Amino acid sequence: MNSQTLSAVRRDTDICIVGNGAIAKTTALGLAQAGHRVTLLAPPLAAPAPVAAVGAEQPWDVRVYALNHSAHTLLSSLKVWGALDSARVAPVESMVINGDGQQPGDLAFDAFGAHVGALAWIVEDRNINQALDAALRFAPHIEIVHGRARALAADANGASVTLDDGTVIACQLIVGADGGQSWVRGQCDIGLDYRPYHQRAVVTNFSCELPHHGVACQWFTGEEGIVALLPLPGNRVSLVWSAPDLLATTLMAETLSEMAVRLAVLCEGRLGALRPLVPELVKDVPLALIRPHSLVAPRVALVGDAAHVVHPLAGHGMNLGFGDVAQLIATLAGREAHRGIGDAAVLARYARARREDVLLMQVATDGLVRLFGADLEPLRMARNLGLNLLNKLPTLKRKLISHAMGK
Repeated sequence: MNSQTLSAVRRDTDICIVGNGAIAKTTALGLAQAGHRVTLLAPPLAAPAPVAAVGAEQPWDVRVYALNHSAHTLLSSLKVWGALDSARVAPVESMVINGDGQQPGDLAFDAFGAHVGALAWIVEDRNINQALDAALRFAPHIEIVHGRARALAADANGASVTLDDGTVIACQLIVGADGGQSWVRGQCDIGLDYRPYHQRAVVTNFSCELPHHGVACQWFTGEEGIVALLPLPGNRVSLVWSAPDLLATTLMAETLSEMAVRLAVLCEGRLGALRPLVPELVKDVPLALIRPHSLVAPRVALVGDAAHVVHPLAGHGMNLGFGDVAQLIATLAGREAHRGIGDAAVLARYARARREDVLLMQVATDGLVRLFGADLEPLRMARNLGLNLLNKLPTLKRKLISHAMGK
């Protein structure tokens, strides 16, 4: 594998993947292992991040994912899962969802009832990317180039991406894995539905006084949004607080110690005293529903957030992306001998295969945001009753958790 900044030349490859995150890297690795020549187009090189001193613990990344069994299977098949720093991966043994109001409902799932060792695994973004970077360094058929895309073209003979320096990457298929504000999607003139939630996801990490026992907890709090505490190794938890814009602004202006006091009240002291991890890190991300009208265009396929952005309340945005990658690899491998990898019929199969899972997650997450965001007492009572009722229906619970695990 070669990594370089290109001069103005033409590069020929089978597939050009635009993006630099875990989904883009996984797509590149998976398609290369399937025998395709792959060019991964990443942004221009930035200054390297500071390296922790020898013997010092690396700070805990505030961006984490709850990876399900489908993601685990894909990353294992690519020899990436085994390369993760396992000491920084936390299995989710059970999940508890709490309603709001004077008589809040609750819904609980556990690995024992689902007949699995873990419902999911909490993994830092940095941990995944470091494992993927290591795999890419030794992968054949992959070239990483750094540059800024300027133009995209596609016709019956092939496709190309032209960079700012004049370099042309000629290929048969372009994969847009460049996030929610996808440049690739924009070049293809794919329409989309966009609706802001007027919320921001405030993310940070805390140590907790009481052990979390591998339990992922979520609280629907009504006016204060949706709070999730996800288990990290040791007595640590990762916070994802989907807070209304005004509250998010307040949270970002406060100290993390003040935020911990707020959390203790909202979470009923379930984990005892919470304390910010050192160094103190916090980020916030605007939340919106982004629903492109198509996952494909002539000689183009979209994966990950370029293909769909959902609310993080279910923690499945990344899992949807890994589902895209697995399906694209399978669809290309299963095509007829006379069809190329950029054939319109092949790409249409990929889009059809992903339609149901993506639509179901979009409808489910959007519906839950609307349902628990309505501040009406009759509706609050009905949704808490629904949680309690569902908690008493084991067959339906098993179906829900099986789908969530990607099994």
